Amino acid sequence: MTDWRSTTSLAGTIVKWLSVPLVVPLLIALVDGQDLGIFAATVGMTLAGGWALERTEPNPELGTREGFLLVALTWLLAAVVGAVPYVLAGRGTVAMPVNAFFESMSGFTTTGATVMKNISVDFHSPALMMWRQLTQWLGGMGIVVLAVAILPRLAVGGAELLEAEAPGPQFSRLVPRIEDTAQRLWVLYAGLTVLEIVLLYGWHLAGWAPNMGLYNAVAHGLTTMPTGGFSPEARSIEAFVPLVQWTIIPFMFLAGTSFALTWRVVTGAVHRPQGDEEFRTYVLVIGAVTILLSGALVFEQSTGTVEATARHALFQALTMITTTGYASTDFNTWLGIATTILFVAMFVGGSTGSTGGGIKVMRWIVSTKAVLRELFVSIHPNAVRPLHVGQRTVKDRIVRQIVLMIVAYFFLTLVSTAVIEAENVRIGLETDTLSVLSTVAASIGNIGPGFGLIGPMENYLAYSNPTTLLLALLMWAGRLEIFTVLIIFTPAYWTS
Repeated sequence: MTDWRSTTSLAGTIVKWLSVPLVVPLLIALVDGQDLGIFAATVGMTLAGGWALERTEPNPELGTREGFLLVALTWLLAAVVGAVPYVLAGRGTVAMPVNAFFESMSGFTTTGATVMKNISVDFHSPALMMWRQLTQWLGGMGIVVLAVAILPRLAVGGAELLEAEAPGPQFSRLVPRIEDTAQRLWVLYAGLTVLEIVLLYGWHLAGWAPNMGLYNAVAHGLTTMPTGGFSPEARSIEAFVPLVQWTIIPFMFLAGTSFALTWRVVTGAVHRPQGDEEFRTYVLVIGAVTILLSGALVFEQSTGTVEATARHALFQALTMITTTGYASTDFNTWLGIATTILFVAMFVGGSTGSTGGGIKVMRWIVSTKAVLRELFVSIHPNAVRPLHVGQRTVKDRIVRQIVLMIVAYFFLTLVSTAVIEAENVRIGLETDTLSVLSTVAASIGNIGPGFGLIGPMENYLAYSNPTTLLLALLMWAGRLEIFTVLIIFTPAYWTS
């Protein structure tokens, strides 16, 4: 049977470690003089809460079953911890507990949706806004992946834990020891984050990006690589010069690429990344969406120069496909064809082992090949035709899991859309189906902005508390690949 005591104890250990990143906003508050007591109290509460949970089992061990529960529970507890500073600060719309939980869950799941009405360091303290950015950076590569790297006792069952948490249908090891793999991925993740910060701040020092100061450079560096999209600017990346937008584009691309593949390219183990079928498909999809968007923008509306059209098309193609959620312009004002292309791109997702959300490119490759194989077998009933991705044979069990995940993804999207539309009728909120459908798709796909009510320059404040809570849970389910959450709600999971 599932050992919930061991799981709770290990979750408590991870919660305790969340007090370490809380030191960053604490130091900012110490220098700035705002919200010092709030973050000191949050650190104390996090340590005390984690210690209390640890006491449920003195010598916990982690098995396969417990791995699923630990991952799901860790994200819930992280969102609760992350919400505490918003509530204690008592400023603006995020001071309400449901909104604070939504904002925190959006951060840790790297969704980028917000209920923050006043996005400004003039209204909220710099410490609180930096904590908002940090939640995305921590959630990007995964709190549990970090835990595997720093907590030796999680090495038992660590592979199952990473496979349950890491985005994508399978987790790729770089070295035999799973904790070494986690550490190397974090080194790459942190290195790319620092590189982006240096470049963004360098443009400011050179006088080419006047409003990209050190704070903004750090804030955007922390939310690009996790494909998060939180920005301390209300107009997102539109607030900055084109040079900043062009600088962020390659980092969004890398964030949506498999980190294992990137590591192998950086270390020289792979010299031709285009040999990877998923990477080729990822690049082709981005190129196709960019070209289609460019054509739609040229024929449907004016976006300025050729450079501006190409920049906005590429930027928005990447931000939707990789689920980053930034905006270089208000695409909510775009007309029919461009809007339709962006909406379809919301369901693509990044690569396996990237920080991107969504369904993932690999799943689309496998499911498409599975359909083509079934068509072939229908014509040739006696044929034996294994399914290959690159040089690897995909087992039928994996194919079934992938197809079922996609079905569950769309089923949950449609059911949630119907529930939210019914709730909107109850409270008298007038919405169109596209707005609600994009709201659900942006939440479960961890994208953030959508269309209509939740356009890139808008927020989620129009929805009621029940809807806000449902959307937060959809972010949670989407970040953990649907089945990780569904499994723990099945009766068989809790029986021997």
